[in-house]
Amino acid sequence: MRRPERAVAMITLALLNVFLVTAALAVVKLTPDRSLALRPPTVADREIMPAGAPALAPAAATAPLPSPNALTARLAGPMQGAGLGQNLTGVVIDAVTGRSLYSSNAEQPAVPASTTKLVTAVAVLASAGPDLRLTTSVVQSSRGVILVGGGDPTLTAVSRKNAYPKYASLADLAKQTAKALKAAGTTHVTVDYDTSAYQGSTMAPGWKQLYFSPEGDVAPVTALELDAGRITPGPQYTPRVQDPPSAAAQRFAQMLTSRGVTAHVGSRTTAPKGARRLGAVQSPPVSVLVEQLLTHSDDDIAEAMARLVAMNLHKQPTFAGGAAATREVLARLGVSGGVEIFDGSGLSHNNRITPSALAKVLALAASPDHPELHTVLSGMPVAGFSGTLDDRFDMGTASAGRGVVRAKTGTLDGVNTLAGVVEDADGRLLAFAFMANRVQSPAAAISALDTLAGTLAGCGCR
Repeated sequence: MRRPERAVAMITLALLNVFLVTAALAVVKLTPDRSLALRPPTVADREIMPAGAPALAPAAATAPLPSPNALTARLAGPMQGAGLGQNLTGVVIDAVTGRSLYSSNAEQPAVPASTTKLVTAVAVLASAGPDLRLTTSVVQSSRGVILVGGGDPTLTAVSRKNAYPKYASLADLAKQTAKALKAAGTTHVTVDYDTSAYQGSTMAPGWKQLYFSPEGDVAPVTALELDAGRITPGPQYTPRVQDPPSAAAQRFAQMLTSRGVTAHVGSRTTAPKGARRLGAVQSPPVSVLVEQLLTHSDDDIAEAMARLVAMNLHKQPTFAGGAAATREVLARLGVSGGVEIFDGSGLSHNNRITPSALAKVLALAASPDHPELHTVLSGMPVAGFSGTLDDRFDMGTASAGRGVVRAKTGTLDGVNTLAGVVEDADGRLLAFAFMANRVQSPAAAISALDTLAGTLAGCGCR
């Protein structure tokens, strides 16, 4: 993810808006017996929801289907108005039937940027399930302990009470480990670390070194990292360390020492099978991780989810393995056509996805036949209210989409994309994808994308 998404993602109200998305989607229905079945808001959620949050009305039980001719006529102006011409492609389909309602070079592959995360999210929910958690553990070794990475990209240094989501805490793990060691009479240890859950390069084809530092888009992809490898914990876009596992082990050793067990960092190793476990902490479930990666366009979580898809399909836990496994899962779901990827986050300029493929993936996620995928909808930002759409859809035709459009943004140098779902003026649920490549003016491209989605929101088009 790159600017202008970066400024949006750093807004402090973003976390509150995650609850807004979940609560709003809980009431949306495709038909009376086809509920999206998303998690209803808890009491704690309701207490911190911002005032004035949009109440999304239930879709009409028999909402009429838009006329393709009328919809095409309505979109003709916005598709040309930004001066993007053939650089802007798009598609709109009926989310219930899959029928194509509008198409402009919809089968033309384009650089998707962060809309790649939609296929990653669907693949991990379909293969791993929404309830799986990732475990970071400590096991005993002949010279002390081994900190074993389990691929949790949200492992954090300290535990925060009453936080949502509640991430696994290295401090909690150190507390468990120190207690077990002292109970056994051990007061001096070497902390080795195991990153064998992931293999291969820490950098995908098509990535730039500056993604790590100074831009801080993502950390080198490893199975063990603390606070997403940030040099200092802070905003999402903070420079990252070059060796996240070593930095995590160093911090863990310091935590053990502060708890009465003198520790120093050893080296990278592989924990022996059957080694005695001294402690463990777990990530939030995959469903929550998917919501976070979509709402905030989190590149670190996305890459971890791609690796998880690979492991669930018994492929190599590498960039190539994750990409191959993702395509295999999509093929099983019948939506693999038009998808060529090299990472899970969309940072790679080598990725190519067609607008048609993105729309089909979104329609699948909205289907009552796949309740395990509904987190994709609850995770997408709500236009004008949350995540990377927090400060968009505020002018002109685009404003019709505020509180109604739920979509994933994508931004790289020369690339702006938007893919999501929207209820039109008659209550029909539509899936759409608009993709601009070879962009000269990002501001113009973003305005065009928002106008297109807002046009869909305000159009009955019968």
